[in-house]
Amino acid sequence: MTPRFSEPLFVISVAARLVEMHPQTLRKYEREGLIAPSRTSGNLRLYSDRDIERLRQVKYLVEQRGLNLAGVQLALELTHQVQDLKERIETATEGRKSSPVVAELDKLLETLGFVDEQRVREQRRGSDNS
Repeated sequence: MTPRFSEPLFVISVAARLVEMHPQTLRKYEREGLIAPSRTSGNLRLYSDRDIERLRQVKYLVEQRGLNLAGVQLALELTHQVQDLKERIETATEGRKSSPVVAELDKLLETLGFVDEQRVREQRRGSDNS
């Protein structure tokens, strides 16, 4: 993960526009513990690319899968556990991504609505350079 990907950059109005949600919805998700944006010294919310990624997953789980917020919280926890497991497997197999287990974990992450925005951007950059 690049440092920039976790750097808080977007104020709530920009973040809301990026994920096509109302700013009040983002505040609600923060109150529910689904998202934890950074705060400035003036208490202004700042969202990172990682936060945007998570908000897109929340939106997918609510709108496309019909989960309530408790279900979303569980799906987010499962996503985190699957990501950790995938990283451990990739480390143990020296980064070979062709592992059938890693492929199955990727399918599971997709089912949970997780899209690795950093990987998408890297793929776009690679195809732009072709």
